[in-house]
Amino acid sequence: MFKKLPLLLLAFVIVGCNRYHAPDTTVTVLIESSPTNLDPRIGVDAQSERIDSLLFDPLVRKDDHFNPQPALAEGWEMPNTLTYIFRLRSGVHFHDGRALTSADVKYTLDSILQGKVISVKANAYQTIDRIDAPDPLTVVVHLKKPDPALLWNVSDGGFGVVPAGSGRDFWKHPVGSGPFEFVSQEQDKDVIIQRAAHYWAAMPSIQRVRFAVVPDATTRALELQKGSADAAINALPADTAYALRNERDLQIGSGPGTTLMYLIFNTRDPILRDARVRRAIALAINRPLLIHSLYRDQARLAESVLPPEHWAWNGAVEPHTYDPAAANHLLDEVGHPRQHNGIRFHIGMKTSTDEGSRLLAMAIQQQLSQVGIAVDLRSYEFATFYADISRGIFQLAPSRWIGGNEAPDIFRYSFATSSFPPHGANRGFYSNPEIDRLLDDTASGVDRQKQKEDYARVQEILARDLPTINLWYLDTVLVHSRRLQNIHLSPSGNYDFLRDATVKE
Repeated sequence: MFKKLPLLLLAFVIVGCNRYHAPDTTVTVLIESSPTNLDPRIGVDAQSERIDSLLFDPLVRKDDHFNPQPALAEGWEMPNTLTYIFRLRSGVHFHDGRALTSADVKYTLDSILQGKVISVKANAYQTIDRIDAPDPLTVVVHLKKPDPALLWNVSDGGFGVVPAGSGRDFWKHPVGSGPFEFVSQEQDKDVIIQRAAHYWAAMPSIQRVRFAVVPDATTRALELQKGSADAAINALPADTAYALRNERDLQIGSGPGTTLMYLIFNTRDPILRDARVRRAIALAINRPLLIHSLYRDQARLAESVLPPEHWAWNGAVEPHTYDPAAANHLLDEVGHPRQHNGIRFHIGMKTSTDEGSRLLAMAIQQQLSQVGIAVDLRSYEFATFYADISRGIFQLAPSRWIGGNEAPDIFRYSFATSSFPPHGANRGFYSNPEIDRLLDDTASGVDRQKQKEDYARVQEILARDLPTINLWYLDTVLVHSRRLQNIHLSPSGNYDFLRDATVKE
Protein backbone atom coordinates (compact mmCIF):
# COMPACT_ATOMS: atom_id res chain seq x y z
CA MET A 1 0.00 0.00 0.00
CA PHE A 2 1.24 3.49 -0.81
CA LYS A 3 1.81 5.51 2.35
CA LYS A 4 2.13 9.26 2.42
CA LEU A 5 5.73 10.23 3.09
CA PRO A 6 6.66 12.51 6.01
CA LEU A 7 7.15 16.11 4.91
CA LEU A 8 10.94 16.23 5.33
CA LEU A 9 11.47 12.90 3.59
CA LEU A 10 9.07 13.94 0.85
CA ALA A 11 11.02 17.16 0.30
CA PHE A 12 14.22 15.16 -0.01
CA VAL A 13 12.72 12.73 -2.52
CA ILE A 14 11.23 15.58 -4.52
CA VAL A 15 14.66 17.11 -5.07
CA GLY A 16 15.83 13.79 -6.50
CA CYS A 17 12.94 13.44 -8.95
CA ASN A 18 12.77 17.01 -10.25
CA ARG A 19 12.40 16.12 -13.91
CA TYR A 20 10.91 19.11 -15.63
CA HIS A 21 9.46 22.58 -14.98
CA ALA A 22 6.79 23.36 -17.55
CA PRO A 23 5.85 26.94 -18.35
CA ASP A 24 2.51 28.12 -16.93
CA THR A 25 0.85 27.90 -20.35
CA THR A 26 1.68 24.19 -20.60
CA VAL A 27 -0.42 21.45 -19.04
CA THR A 28 1.69 18.43 -18.10
CA VAL A 29 0.01 15.03 -18.19
CA LEU A 30 1.89 12.04 -16.78
CA ILE A 31 1.87 8.81 -18.79
CA GLU A 32 3.43 5.44 -18.02
CA SER A 33 5.18 4.86 -21.35
CA SER A 34 5.84 6.45 -24.72
CA PRO A 35 3.31 5.89 -27.50
CA THR A 36 4.59 3.20 -29.83
CA ASN A 37 3.49 4.95 -33.04
CA LEU A 38 1.56 8.21 -33.55
CA ASP A 39 0.48 7.22 -37.03
CA PRO A 40 -3.22 6.51 -36.34
CA ARG A 41 -3.18 3.76 -38.96
CA ILE A 42 -0.59 1.82 -36.97
CA GLY A 43 -0.53 2.61 -33.24
CA VAL A 44 -2.81 0.35 -31.20
CA ASP A 45 -1.43 0.84 -27.68
CA ALA A 46 -3.41 3.04 -25.29
CA GLN A 47 -1.01 5.98 -25.35
CA SER A 48 -0.86 6.09 -29.16
CA GLU A 49 -4.62 5.93 -29.62
CA ARG A 50 -5.39 8.44 -26.88
CA ILE A 51 -2.91 11.05 -28.09
CA ASP A 52 -3.92 10.41 -31.70
CA SER A 53 -7.55 11.18 -30.80
CA LEU A 54 -6.41 14.75 -30.06
CA LEU A 55 -4.36 15.08 -33.26
CA PHE A 56 -6.68 13.41 -35.78
CA ASP A 57 -10.36 13.35 -36.59
CA PRO A 58 -12.43 10.18 -37.19
CA LEU A 59 -15.38 9.90 -39.52
CA VAL A 60 -17.77 9.36 -36.60
CA ARG A 61 -17.71 9.67 -32.81
CA LYS A 62 -19.31 7.48 -30.14
CA ASP A 63 -21.90 9.07 -27.84
CA ASP A 64 -22.54 8.21 -24.17
CA HIS A 65 -24.27 4.98 -25.20
CA PHE A 66 -21.60 4.15 -27.81
CA ASN A 67 -23.83 4.95 -30.75
CA PRO A 68 -22.05 6.50 -33.75
CA GLN A 69 -22.58 10.25 -34.18
CA PRO A 70 -21.28 12.75 -36.78
CA ALA A 71 -17.65 13.90 -36.71
CA LEU A 72 -15.81 14.49 -40.00
CA ALA A 73 -18.83 12.87 -41.61
CA GLU A 74 -21.85 15.14 -41.20
CA GLY A 75 -24.01 12.14 -42.04
CA TRP A 76 -24.13 8.79 -43.79
CA GLU A 77 -26.60 6.46 -45.40
CA MET A 78 -26.87 2.82 -46.40
CA PRO A 79 -28.72 2.33 -49.69
CA ASN A 80 -28.14 -1.41 -49.13
CA THR A 81 -26.31 -3.67 -46.67
CA LEU A 82 -23.11 -3.58 -48.75
CA THR A 83 -22.75 0.19 -49.21
CA TYR A 84 -22.01 3.11 -46.88
CA ILE A 85 -22.11 6.66 -48.24
CA PHE A 86 -20.41 9.26 -46.01
CA ARG A 87 -20.98 13.01 -46.50
CA LEU A 88 -17.98 15.00 -45.26
CA ARG A 89 -17.94 18.44 -43.67
CA SER A 90 -16.68 21.27 -45.84
CA GLY A 91 -13.98 23.67 -44.69
CA VAL A 92 -11.91 21.15 -42.71
CA HIS A 93 -8.13 21.54 -43.05
CA PHE A 94 -5.09 19.63 -41.90
CA HIS A 95 -2.68 21.42 -39.60
CA ASP A 96 -0.38 22.21 -42.53
CA GLY A 97 -3.19 24.06 -44.31
CA ARG A 98 -4.24 21.40 -46.82
CA ALA A 99 -7.98 20.88 -47.25
CA LEU A 100 -9.26 17.51 -45.98
CA THR A 101 -11.28 15.77 -48.69
CA SER A 102 -12.67 12.37 -49.59
CA ALA A 103 -9.33 11.58 -51.28
CA ASP A 104 -7.66 11.64 -47.85
CA VAL A 105 -10.26 9.33 -46.32
CA LYS A 106 -9.91 6.94 -49.25
CA TYR A 107 -6.11 7.02 -49.02
CA THR A 108 -6.17 6.39 -45.26
CA LEU A 109 -8.20 3.22 -45.68
CA ASP A 110 -6.47 2.08 -48.86
CA SER A 111 -3.01 2.47 -47.36
CA ILE A 112 -4.01 0.09 -44.54
CA LEU A 113 -5.75 -2.43 -46.79
CA GLN A 114 -3.07 -2.41 -49.48
CA GLY A 115 -0.15 -2.73 -47.08
CA LYS A 116 1.38 0.68 -47.75
CA VAL A 117 1.70 0.70 -43.97
CA ILE A 118 1.93 -2.53 -42.01
CA SER A 119 -0.82 -2.54 -39.41
CA VAL A 120 -2.81 -5.04 -37.38
CA LYS A 121 -5.76 -2.72 -37.97
CA ALA A 122 -6.03 -4.17 -41.46
CA ASN A 123 -8.01 -7.05 -39.93
CA ALA A 124 -10.78 -4.62 -38.97
CA TYR A 125 -11.33 -3.61 -42.61
CA GLN A 126 -11.23 -6.98 -44.35
CA THR A 127 -14.90 -6.71 -45.32
CA ILE A 128 -14.15 -3.65 -47.49
CA ASP A 129 -14.12 -4.36 -51.22
CA ARG A 130 -13.22 -0.87 -52.44
CA ILE A 131 -13.57 2.82 -51.59
CA ASP A 132 -14.73 5.47 -54.05
CA ALA A 133 -14.38 9.26 -53.81
CA PRO A 134 -16.81 10.55 -56.48
CA ASP A 135 -16.45 14.16 -55.29
CA PRO A 136 -14.38 16.00 -52.63
CA LEU A 137 -17.03 15.59 -49.90
CA THR A 138 -18.38 12.10 -50.62
CA VAL A 139 -16.87 8.76 -49.63
CA VAL A 140 -18.50 5.51 -50.75
CA VAL A 141 -17.43 2.30 -49.03
CA HIS A 142 -18.35 -0.92 -50.85
CA LEU A 143 -18.33 -4.09 -48.75
CA LYS A 144 -17.76 -7.73 -49.67
CA LYS A 145 -20.31 -8.74 -47.05
CA PRO A 146 -22.41 -6.88 -44.45
CA ASP A 147 -20.32 -5.47 -41.63
CA PRO A 148 -22.20 -3.99 -38.65
CA ALA A 149 -18.86 -3.03 -37.06
CA LEU A 150 -17.75 -0.65 -39.82
CA LEU A 151 -19.05 2.53 -38.18
CA TRP A 152 -17.23 1.71 -34.94
CA ASN A 153 -14.07 0.91 -36.90
CA VAL A 154 -14.02 4.44 -38.35
CA SER A 155 -14.82 6.09 -35.00
CA ASP A 156 -12.77 7.88 -32.37
CA GLY A 157 -10.13 5.95 -30.49
CA GLY A 158 -9.10 3.68 -33.33
CA PHE A 159 -9.32 5.70 -36.54
CA GLY A 160 -8.01 9.03 -37.78
CA VAL A 161 -7.76 10.52 -41.27
CA VAL A 162 -4.23 11.25 -42.55
CA PRO A 163 -3.25 13.35 -45.60
CA ALA A 164 -3.12 11.47 -48.90
CA GLY A 165 0.41 10.33 -49.66
CA SER A 166 1.45 9.88 -46.00
CA GLY A 167 4.16 7.20 -45.98
CA ARG A 168 5.61 4.79 -43.45
CA ASP A 169 7.66 7.51 -41.73
CA PHE A 170 4.57 9.65 -41.12
CA TRP A 171 4.79 8.82 -37.41
CA LYS A 172 7.91 11.01 -37.08
CA HIS A 173 5.91 14.18 -37.64
CA PRO A 174 2.19 13.34 -37.82
CA VAL A 175 -0.16 15.91 -39.38
CA GLY A 176 -3.85 15.68 -38.54
CA SER A 177 -6.94 17.87 -38.45
CA GLY A 178 -7.79 17.54 -34.74
CA PRO A 179 -8.00 20.16 -31.97
CA PHE A 180 -4.28 19.85 -31.22
CA GLU A 181 -1.26 19.61 -33.50
CA PHE A 182 1.99 17.72 -33.05
CA VAL A 183 5.09 19.62 -31.87
CA SER A 184 7.70 17.04 -30.86
CA GLN A 185 8.36 13.62 -29.41
CA GLU A 186 11.37 12.19 -27.59
CA GLN A 187 11.29 8.47 -26.83
CA ASP A 188 10.91 7.65 -23.13
CA LYS A 189 10.78 11.36 -22.29
CA ASP A 190 7.75 13.21 -23.65
CA VAL A 191 5.31 14.12 -26.40
CA ILE A 192 4.37 17.78 -26.86
CA ILE A 193 1.29 19.02 -28.69
CA GLN A 194 -0.25 22.48 -29.01
CA ARG A 195 -3.63 24.00 -29.78
CA ALA A 196 -4.36 23.90 -33.52
CA ALA A 197 -4.63 27.36 -35.02
CA HIS A 198 -7.72 26.76 -37.14
CA TYR A 199 -9.74 23.84 -35.81
CA TRP A 200 -13.14 23.35 -37.47
CA ALA A 201 -15.00 22.70 -34.20
CA ALA A 202 -14.79 24.27 -30.72
CA MET A 203 -11.25 25.40 -29.99
CA PRO A 204 -9.52 24.07 -26.85
CA SER A 205 -8.66 26.57 -24.13
CA ILE A 206 -5.36 24.87 -23.27
CA GLN A 207 -2.47 26.21 -25.35
CA ARG A 208 0.04 23.38 -24.98
CA VAL A 209 0.13 19.87 -23.50
CA ARG A 210 3.21 17.93 -22.52
CA PHE A 211 2.76 14.19 -22.02
CA ALA A 212 5.66 13.35 -19.73
CA VAL A 213 6.77 9.71 -19.59
CA VAL A 214 7.19 8.62 -15.96
CA PRO A 215 7.19 4.80 -15.69
CA ASP A 216 7.24 4.59 -11.88
CA ALA A 217 3.91 5.11 -10.08
CA THR A 218 5.49 6.53 -6.91
CA THR A 219 7.41 9.09 -8.95
CA ARG A 220 4.20 10.06 -10.75
CA ALA A 221 2.58 10.71 -7.37
CA LEU A 222 5.52 12.83 -6.24
CA GLU A 223 5.44 14.86 -9.46
CA LEU A 224 1.80 15.67 -8.78
CA GLN A 225 2.46 16.49 -5.13
CA LYS A 226 5.22 18.97 -5.88
CA GLY A 227 3.22 20.67 -8.63
CA SER A 228 5.47 19.93 -11.60
CA ALA A 229 2.68 17.93 -13.26
CA ASP A 230 -1.00 18.69 -13.72
CA ALA A 231 -2.73 15.39 -14.34
CA ALA A 232 -2.54 11.61 -14.38
CA ILE A 233 -5.54 9.63 -15.60
CA ASN A 234 -5.86 5.95 -14.72
CA ALA A 235 -2.12 6.01 -14.12
CA LEU A 236 -1.91 5.59 -10.33
CA PRO A 237 -2.65 2.58 -8.12
CA ALA A 238 -5.86 2.95 -6.13
CA ASP A 239 -3.98 3.23 -2.84
CA THR A 240 -1.79 5.97 -4.25
CA ALA A 241 -4.74 7.97 -5.54
CA TYR A 242 -6.43 7.52 -2.16
CA ALA A 243 -3.32 8.81 -0.37
CA LEU A 244 -3.40 11.98 -2.47
CA ARG A 245 -7.05 12.82 -1.73
CA ASN A 246 -6.22 15.37 1.00
CA GLU A 247 -3.46 17.18 -0.87
CA ARG A 248 -4.34 20.86 -0.81
CA ASP A 249 -3.35 21.57 -4.41
CA LEU A 250 -4.79 18.42 -5.95
CA GLN A 251 -8.25 17.20 -6.86
CA ILE A 252 -9.43 13.69 -7.70
CA GLY A 253 -12.22 13.20 -10.18
CA SER A 254 -13.71 9.80 -10.92
CA GLY A 255 -16.59 8.22 -12.76
CA PRO A 256 -17.74 4.93 -14.27
CA GLY A 257 -15.21 3.52 -16.71
CA THR A 258 -15.25 0.97 -19.50
CA THR A 259 -11.87 -0.74 -19.00
CA LEU A 260 -12.75 -4.38 -18.31
CA MET A 261 -10.66 -6.73 -16.18
CA TYR A 262 -11.31 -10.40 -16.92
CA LEU A 263 -9.89 -13.91 -16.69
CA ILE A 264 -9.47 -15.98 -19.82
CA PHE A 265 -9.62 -19.79 -19.86
CA ASN A 266 -7.96 -22.08 -22.35
CA THR A 267 -11.06 -24.10 -23.21
CA ARG A 268 -8.92 -26.78 -24.90
CA ASP A 269 -7.32 -27.63 -21.57
CA PRO A 270 -8.33 -31.10 -20.27
CA ILE A 271 -9.52 -29.64 -16.95
CA LEU A 272 -10.89 -26.28 -18.07
CA ARG A 273 -12.80 -27.52 -21.11
CA ASP A 274 -15.67 -28.43 -18.76
CA ALA A 275 -17.89 -25.35 -18.30
CA ARG A 276 -18.81 -26.60 -14.81
CA VAL A 277 -15.20 -26.26 -13.69
CA ARG A 278 -15.08 -22.75 -15.13
CA ARG A 279 -18.30 -21.89 -13.29
CA ALA A 280 -16.90 -23.29 -10.04
CA ILE A 281 -13.86 -21.04 -10.40
CA ALA A 282 -16.14 -18.06 -11.02
CA LEU A 283 -18.19 -18.86 -7.92
CA ALA A 284 -15.02 -19.17 -5.80
CA ILE A 285 -13.81 -15.63 -6.58
CA ASN A 286 -15.05 -12.96 -4.19
CA ARG A 287 -15.16 -10.06 -6.61
CA PRO A 288 -16.64 -7.45 -4.22
CA LEU A 289 -13.86 -8.15 -1.73
CA LEU A 290 -11.20 -7.80 -4.43
CA ILE A 291 -12.71 -4.54 -5.68
CA HIS A 292 -12.64 -3.20 -2.13
CA SER A 293 -9.16 -4.41 -1.19
CA LEU A 294 -7.30 -3.94 -4.49
CA TYR A 295 -9.11 -0.93 -5.94
CA ARG A 296 -10.64 0.85 -2.93
CA ASP A 297 -14.08 0.35 -4.49
CA GLN A 298 -13.10 2.22 -7.66
CA ALA A 299 -14.66 -0.41 -9.94
CA ARG A 300 -18.04 -1.93 -10.87
CA LEU A 301 -18.93 -5.61 -11.08
CA ALA A 302 -19.08 -6.89 -14.66
CA GLU A 303 -21.34 -9.60 -16.03
CA SER A 304 -20.76 -8.74 -19.70
CA VAL A 305 -17.91 -7.65 -21.91
CA LEU A 306 -19.91 -4.55 -22.89
CA PRO A 307 -20.18 -1.71 -20.35
CA PRO A 308 -23.64 -1.15 -18.80
CA GLU A 309 -24.10 2.15 -20.67
CA HIS A 310 -23.88 0.38 -24.03
CA TRP A 311 -27.02 0.15 -26.18
CA ALA A 312 -26.47 -3.61 -26.63
CA TRP A 313 -25.71 -4.45 -22.98
CA ASN A 314 -27.84 -7.17 -21.42
CA GLY A 315 -28.23 -6.80 -17.66
CA ALA A 316 -30.43 -9.88 -17.28
CA VAL A 317 -27.76 -12.57 -17.68
CA GLU A 318 -27.06 -15.19 -15.03
CA PRO A 319 -24.62 -13.60 -12.52
CA HIS A 320 -21.69 -15.43 -10.96
CA THR A 321 -21.96 -14.33 -7.34
CA TYR A 322 -19.50 -15.47 -4.68
CA ASP A 323 -20.63 -18.89 -3.43
CA PRO A 324 -17.77 -21.20 -2.34
CA ALA A 325 -20.20 -23.88 -1.14
CA ALA A 326 -21.72 -24.08 -4.63
CA ALA A 327 -18.23 -24.12 -6.11
CA ASN A 328 -17.23 -27.07 -3.93
CA HIS A 329 -20.40 -28.92 -4.86
CA LEU A 330 -19.78 -28.42 -8.59
CA LEU A 331 -16.19 -29.63 -8.35
CA ASP A 332 -17.29 -32.76 -6.47
CA GLU A 333 -20.01 -33.36 -9.06
CA VAL A 334 -17.58 -33.02 -11.98
CA GLY A 335 -15.26 -35.60 -10.46
CA HIS A 336 -12.48 -33.55 -8.87
CA PRO A 337 -12.54 -34.67 -5.20
CA ARG A 338 -10.13 -33.29 -2.64
CA GLN A 339 -7.06 -35.43 -2.06
CA HIS A 340 -5.57 -36.14 1.34
CA ASN A 341 -3.76 -32.78 1.19
CA GLY A 342 -6.99 -30.93 0.41
CA ILE A 343 -6.04 -30.18 -3.19
CA ARG A 344 -8.33 -31.17 -6.04
CA PHE A 345 -6.00 -30.25 -8.92
CA HIS A 346 -3.33 -27.77 -10.01
CA ILE A 347 -3.78 -25.17 -12.73
CA GLY A 348 -1.25 -22.67 -14.03
CA MET A 349 -1.94 -18.95 -14.20
CA LYS A 350 0.29 -16.79 -16.37
CA THR A 351 0.58 -13.04 -15.81
CA SER A 352 2.73 -10.22 -17.07
CA THR A 353 5.22 -8.63 -14.69
CA ASP A 354 2.83 -5.67 -14.22
CA GLU A 355 2.43 -5.23 -10.47
CA GLY A 356 -1.35 -4.84 -10.64
CA SER A 357 -1.74 -8.07 -12.61
CA ARG A 358 0.51 -9.94 -10.20
CA LEU A 359 -1.39 -8.71 -7.14
CA LEU A 360 -4.68 -9.74 -8.72
CA ALA A 361 -3.28 -13.17 -9.58
CA MET A 362 -2.05 -13.71 -6.03
CA ALA A 363 -5.43 -12.73 -4.59
CA ILE A 364 -7.23 -15.15 -6.91
CA GLN A 365 -4.68 -17.84 -6.05
CA GLN A 366 -5.56 -17.46 -2.37
CA GLN A 367 -9.31 -17.55 -2.98
CA LEU A 368 -9.22 -20.61 -5.25
CA SER A 369 -7.15 -22.47 -2.67
CA GLN A 370 -10.20 -22.32 -0.39
CA VAL A 371 -12.06 -24.67 -2.75
CA GLY A 372 -9.11 -26.99 -3.27
CA ILE A 373 -7.69 -25.53 -6.50
CA ALA A 374 -3.93 -24.96 -6.37
CA VAL A 375 -2.90 -22.15 -8.69
CA ASP A 376 0.71 -22.13 -9.85
CA LEU A 377 1.69 -18.56 -10.75
CA ARG A 378 4.19 -17.64 -13.46
CA SER A 379 5.03 -14.04 -14.42
CA TYR A 380 6.63 -13.09 -17.72
CA GLU A 381 7.76 -9.94 -19.49
CA PHE A 382 4.75 -8.63 -21.40
CA ALA A 383 5.89 -9.59 -24.92
CA THR A 384 6.46 -13.20 -23.82
CA PHE A 385 3.20 -13.28 -21.87
CA TYR A 386 1.22 -11.92 -24.83
CA ALA A 387 2.86 -14.32 -27.28
CA ASP A 388 2.03 -17.31 -25.07
CA ILE A 389 -1.59 -16.22 -24.63
CA SER A 390 -1.99 -15.69 -28.37
CA ARG A 391 -0.66 -19.17 -29.11
CA GLY A 392 -2.80 -20.88 -26.48
CA ILE A 393 0.18 -21.77 -24.25
CA PHE A 394 -1.63 -21.18 -20.96
CA GLN A 395 -4.43 -22.49 -18.77
CA LEU A 396 -5.67 -19.37 -17.01
CA ALA A 397 -4.61 -15.72 -17.36
CA PRO A 398 -5.80 -12.25 -16.30
CA SER A 399 -6.30 -9.69 -19.04
CA ARG A 400 -8.12 -6.46 -19.80
CA TRP A 401 -10.00 -4.68 -22.55
CA ILE A 402 -9.21 -0.98 -22.95
CA GLY A 403 -11.65 0.54 -25.43
CA GLY A 404 -12.10 -2.58 -27.55
CA ASN A 405 -15.19 -3.59 -25.59
CA GLU A 406 -17.04 -0.40 -26.55
CA ALA A 407 -18.04 -1.85 -29.95
CA PRO A 408 -20.45 -4.81 -30.14
CA ASP A 409 -18.15 -6.45 -32.66
CA ILE A 410 -16.08 -7.43 -29.61
CA PHE A 411 -18.21 -10.59 -29.46
CA ARG A 412 -17.18 -11.72 -32.94
CA TYR A 413 -13.56 -10.70 -32.35
CA SER A 414 -13.30 -12.55 -29.04
CA PHE A 415 -15.70 -15.51 -29.19
CA ALA A 416 -16.42 -16.52 -32.80
CA THR A 417 -14.85 -19.76 -34.01
CA SER A 418 -13.52 -17.81 -37.00
CA SER A 419 -11.57 -15.55 -34.61
CA PHE A 420 -9.04 -18.09 -33.37
CA PRO A 421 -5.56 -16.48 -33.44
CA PRO A 422 -4.12 -15.09 -35.65
CA HIS A 423 -7.50 -14.11 -37.14
CA GLY A 424 -8.88 -12.57 -33.97
CA ALA A 425 -8.71 -12.48 -30.17
CA ASN A 426 -10.48 -15.75 -29.34
CA ARG A 427 -7.36 -16.75 -27.45
CA GLY A 428 -9.15 -19.32 -25.31
CA PHE A 429 -10.24 -21.22 -28.46
CA TYR A 430 -13.86 -21.21 -27.37
CA SER A 431 -16.29 -22.54 -29.97
CA ASN A 432 -20.09 -22.59 -29.84
CA PRO A 433 -22.15 -23.05 -33.05
CA GLU A 434 -25.06 -21.03 -31.62
CA ILE A 435 -22.77 -18.09 -30.88
CA ASP A 436 -21.43 -18.29 -34.45
CA ARG A 437 -24.96 -18.35 -35.87
CA LEU A 438 -26.12 -15.39 -33.81
CA LEU A 439 -23.08 -13.33 -34.76
CA ASP A 440 -23.60 -14.16 -38.45
CA ASP A 441 -27.20 -13.03 -38.02
CA THR A 442 -26.19 -9.66 -36.53
CA ALA A 443 -23.85 -9.13 -39.50
CA SER A 444 -26.47 -9.92 -42.11
CA GLY A 445 -28.73 -6.94 -41.52
CA VAL A 446 -29.01 -3.40 -40.19
CA ASP A 447 -32.10 -3.72 -37.98
CA ARG A 448 -30.86 -2.33 -34.64
CA GLN A 449 -33.59 -4.00 -32.57
CA LYS A 450 -32.86 -7.41 -34.11
CA GLN A 451 -29.15 -6.91 -33.50
CA LYS A 452 -29.84 -5.99 -29.89
CA GLU A 453 -31.86 -9.19 -29.43
CA ASP A 454 -29.08 -11.30 -30.95
CA TYR A 455 -26.41 -9.66 -28.81
CA ALA A 456 -28.58 -10.16 -25.72
CA ARG A 457 -28.75 -13.89 -26.45
CA VAL A 458 -24.98 -14.00 -27.07
CA GLN A 459 -24.39 -12.50 -23.62
CA GLU A 460 -26.72 -15.05 -22.01
CA ILE A 461 -24.80 -17.94 -23.59
CA LEU A 462 -21.42 -16.50 -22.60
CA ALA A 463 -22.62 -16.02 -19.01
CA ARG A 464 -23.56 -19.73 -19.00
CA ASP A 465 -20.46 -21.11 -20.77
CA LEU A 466 -17.96 -18.71 -19.18
CA PRO A 467 -15.10 -18.92 -21.69
CA THR A 468 -13.95 -15.86 -19.75
CA ILE A 469 -14.86 -14.52 -16.32
CA ASN A 470 -15.78 -10.85 -16.46
CA LEU A 471 -14.49 -9.38 -13.22
CA TRP A 472 -15.11 -5.62 -13.11
CA TYR A 473 -15.00 -2.34 -15.01
CA LEU A 474 -12.37 -0.03 -13.57
CA ASP A 475 -13.49 3.51 -12.77
CA THR A 476 -11.93 6.39 -14.67
CA VAL A 477 -9.82 8.25 -12.09
CA LEU A 478 -8.14 11.57 -12.80
CA VAL A 479 -5.76 13.13 -10.26
CA HIS A 480 -5.14 16.74 -11.27
CA SER A 481 -3.89 20.08 -10.03
CA ARG A 482 -6.46 22.66 -8.99
CA ARG A 483 -5.27 25.01 -11.72
CA LEU A 484 -6.84 22.57 -14.20
CA GLN A 485 -10.59 23.24 -14.22
CA ASN A 486 -13.80 22.42 -16.11
CA ILE A 487 -12.98 18.72 -16.28
CA HIS A 488 -15.35 16.40 -18.13
CA LEU A 489 -14.28 12.76 -17.86
CA SER A 490 -14.97 10.16 -20.51
CA PRO A 491 -15.80 6.57 -19.46
CA SER A 492 -13.12 5.48 -21.93
CA GLY A 493 -10.43 7.10 -19.79
CA ASN A 494 -9.01 8.91 -22.81
CA TYR A 495 -7.56 12.41 -23.02
CA ASP A 496 -10.67 14.12 -24.38
CA PHE A 497 -10.98 16.08 -21.12
CA LEU A 498 -8.19 18.27 -22.52
CA ARG A 499 -10.55 19.52 -25.24
CA ASP A 500 -12.73 21.38 -22.72
CA ALA A 501 -10.50 21.91 -19.69
CA THR A 502 -9.31 25.38 -18.74
CA VAL A 503 -6.24 26.56 -16.86
CA LYS A 504 -6.58 28.90 -13.92
CA GLU A 505 -3.86 31.52 -14.21
